[in-house]
Amino acid sequence: MNHTLPAAASQGSSSGTGTVDVPAGSSSPRFSKRSALAVLVCWLLVVFDGYDLIVYGTVQASLIAETGWGLTKATAGTIGSMAFLGMMIGAIFAGRMADSWGRRKTILGCAILFSVFTILCAFAPNAAVFGALRLLAGIGLGGLVPSANALVAELVPTKWRSTIATLMMSGVPIGGSLAALVGIPLIPAFGWQAMFLVAVLALVIVVPLGLKYIPETLTPGSMKSGQSKNSAGFRSLLRAPYLGISILFALATIATLFAWYGLGTWLPNLMQLAGYNLGSALTFALALNLGAVAGSVITAWAGTRFGPIPTAIAAAAVAAVGLAVLLVSPPVSVVYLALVLAGVGTHGTQCLIIAAVASHYPDHLRGTALGWALGTGRIGAVIAPQVGGLLLAAGMGVNSNFLAFAGAAAIAALLLAGVAVKITTKVPQGANNV
Repeated sequence: MNHTLPAAASQGSSSGTGTVDVPAGSSSPRFSKRSALAVLVCWLLVVFDGYDLIVYGTVQASLIAETGWGLTKATAGTIGSMAFLGMMIGAIFAGRMADSWGRRKTILGCAILFSVFTILCAFAPNAAVFGALRLLAGIGLGGLVPSANALVAELVPTKWRSTIATLMMSGVPIGGSLAALVGIPLIPAFGWQAMFLVAVLALVIVVPLGLKYIPETLTPGSMKSGQSKNSAGFRSLLRAPYLGISILFALATIATLFAWYGLGTWLPNLMQLAGYNLGSALTFALALNLGAVAGSVITAWAGTRFGPIPTAIAAAAVAAVGLAVLLVSPPVSVVYLALVLAGVGTHGTQCLIIAAVASHYPDHLRGTALGWALGTGRIGAVIAPQVGGLLLAAGMGVNSNFLAFAGAAAIAALLLAGVAVKITTKVPQGANNV
């Protein structure tokens, strides 16, 4: 579907300046080998982002049983929320920083931040320090994704922007799956601390690659202009012509992340409460994550073919249907299928929202807009685990969680339908495919 993008900010030559060359009159940069390497490095950082986000879940039981910190399930849950809180802060402000200071500095700064503080978690002396370190690491984790997506959107040709944005986000469930797989041999052999020391690999391998291959896509002039103009910043997102669309994107992200992180947090427990043993419960969680990885690929193709917004509406609807199927206690084979569909739909929807936001706003607002959507969306990630626990504590049963997460996915589909209506009913001058 069509939507207008204001004229892209001019970008300089890559020769000697670290900026990307955009031919005159072109709406997108040439996708050179160097640009492809920059995209690959950004994807590797997103994989570590996903790893560092999920790693806490792999060591939670060890922290309760082995540290002597006096943790209960309730306090352990509070510590788990600290990273999400940090991600909300990081996503909001790093996107703005990426538009003001430059993509490259912000991406590398966030990568160094989450790597250093994740490593320090291995040496935390008590629960309070550990929680503070997770909060600080979360700021870097939350800031990386909008900054990296803003840069990648400017490195790839417009026709591939949706595809690359969704494939970039495959790094999150891949990193999460690696955290679970690495934990199986590593925790028994070396203890929970070793899981956090894995972040050293990001710091000593991927960050140096970023220093070498990640360019700056904004010229110093455009960054200075972006800081001084009223058109840059959060205020511009919350006034015409972006007010309505910015609110809808934020609400859709909240609903989507509520379903995704709520399901990811509670699924093993829910399946155990439903009568499955722990091994089966973990394979159900693996099915969800594999569905999320598949969803990144499937929605990348479909988003390019049909547009990110129509595809996101369909993906959210698929997630809602998959989760609703679980309400009727189907056979095990159907449960696996439903969870794969839920993974495809929830994570796929989020990938497509990112792709749509990256394509919807002009260059000088792109990082800010991505930070706004992902930052406010973290509200869903923060409250979902707590809502799931409250529903269970109130004696409402396993199905209450599935119903809540299915309802959130359905709400996301309706909100994205509102985005589609708003885009088609009011198209500014200079349309671009969204």
